[in-house]
Amino acid sequence: MNSFKCGLVTCLVMMIIDVQGIMFYLEANGRKCLREELQAQTFLSGEYQASDVPGQRVDYVVKDSKGSILSQKDDFPHGKLWKFSFITDTPDSFEICFVSHVPPHQRGMKQEITLNMKHGVEAKSYEAMVGEAAKLKPIEVELKRLEDLSETIVQDFARMRQNEEQMRDTNETTNTRVLYFSIFSMCCLLGLATWQVFYLRSFFRAKKLIE
Repeated sequence: MNSFKCGLVTCLVMMIIDVQGIMFYLEANGRKCLREELQAQTFLSGEYQASDVPGQRVDYVVKDSKGSILSQKDDFPHGKLWKFSFITDTPDSFEICFVSHVPPHQRGMKQEITLNMKHGVEAKSYEAMVGEAAKLKPIEVELKRLEDLSETIVQDFARMRQNEEQMRDTNETTNTRVLYFSIFSMCCLLGLATWQVFYLRSFFRAKKLIE
């Protein structure tokens, strides 16, 4: 039972602490974008690096779904590690794009792009943000980290409960509408059938086929 609880806690921690590392090749004069969905008030930090190809330029930009630029760097030096960070205001889908530029007279080569992103508790630097500012001991820094992690887990559970309630309300509303539509359809069919009976009776009487 204890091992099951530990495994459950580990899964929750892995869900909350999200670290993403990726390496890909960017074609000459190409563009590659990655998309990430984040909740409100989420701190995201990342670092990226491009392989050195003389003469080629790589631009980088982070935008939200509305096209607002959150972070941008034009022609960052190749081989150097660059960092970026921002805090989301609302739940949204964010896109990070890398664009290659090659001079017309030069034959382009694909470049290796390395990108590491962190968000949530893992993105915070407790040694720098808490340890130096408040002069806390290492165990106190770790307790602060666990406190933030627990708060994040509670918030995720609350958000999942809210999503479940919204889905339940949507299902109930849909079922009610389907029921009303079915009743309305049945009433229309009954009304049409009754009208057909009276119409045919009057028609046959006019033709003197029935009395």
